[in-house]
Amino acid sequence: QVQLVESGGGLVQPGGSLRLSCSISGTTYNLYRMGWYRQAPGKQRELVAMIDNYDKITYVDSVKGRFTISRDNAKNTMDLQMNDLQFGDTAVYYCNVDTFGRLRFWGQGTQVTVSS
Repeated sequence: QVQLVESGGGLVQPGGSLRLSCSISGTTYNLYRMGWYRQAPGKQRELVAMIDNYDKITYVDSVKGRFTISRDNAKNTMDLQMNDLQFGDTAVYYCNVDTFGRLRFWGQGTQVTVSS
């Protein structure tokens, strides 16, 4: 079993920055990839950024150049640095990990709101 806890969400103005953190505990030796998803009301959940065990990184086009995903294997944490936040970034952000055994785990979500 894997437990994920997100933190760092909040309210920011357009152009501001936030850093989301995901703390990973439990069975962590067999993680294949991890990433951040987001979901706004009435919208489908979408992949924002992903990093695998080879440090291959993928971003959704809308956040390229603004968001940076990183991981610290020793500390079992994963971060998402979000810069130049825009109204369209408002959503609940979820930490996700996938194991080599194709099991998927989710955090509880953290709210990011971009507003003037």
